[in-house]
Amino acid sequence: MTRTTLLVSAAVAASALTLTACTGGGDDTATAPTGPVADASAEPGTNAPPEPGADAPADEGERSAADVMFVRMMIPHHEQAIEMSDIILAKSDIPADITALAEKIKAEQAPEIDQMTTWLDQWGQPPGPRDGHRGHGGGGMPVMGNDMSMMDGMLSADELQQLFDAEGTDAARLYLEQMIAHHEGAIDMAQGEVSDGTYQPTVALARSIIDTQQQEIARMREMLAAM
Repeated sequence: MTRTTLLVSAAVAASALTLTACTGGGDDTATAPTGPVADASAEPGTNAPPEPGADAPADEGERSAADVMFVRMMIPHHEQAIEMSDIILAKSDIPADITALAEKIKAEQAPEIDQMTTWLDQWGQPPGPRDGHRGHGGGGMPVMGNDMSMMDGMLSADELQQLFDAEGTDAARLYLEQMIAHHEGAIDMAQGEVSDGTYQPTVALARSIIDTQQQEIARMREMLAAM
């Protein structure tokens, strides 16, 4: 073998070794696993934290003293409206449009009483004062307590007795006049809840009371004007 041949063979061998070394280094860099790559190969969503509030109930707000007071006072207020309506419905000589209004008021307010009573039970709160006017006629009518007589729009025992004793057109007119004042008191109470309440369901009920009873007041004034 000549000297030239030996030199060429040595050069080729050196080049092959250099190429192998470079290739091996590149493979190590390309295949080395990293933390993020390993996580990305996992099943989608298995390591992802839940989105804040994804399974949380809608925020209804915390109840406040204003919410509790509104519910405790509105229950007996509604109960008296139903009682007034029962009195007028027990009479046989009342115009049909007024008896229809009385039935409507009962149908609206009875479910609201049930809902408000449920709230008090859920909150562990005692019921509000009762009006104590069941059983009209004669001397057996209980006397209203001071806390009830101070409530917006609530009728006194004497005023309820007047409605009980009235007949015909006089009874119809008195019912409308008393119910207008009663509704105005409820609206005042509901507006206070809208301003001060924090529990959204009770605030929503207050808004509904305002809307419904404002419409009924307008209707009752029309009825009075037509009498």
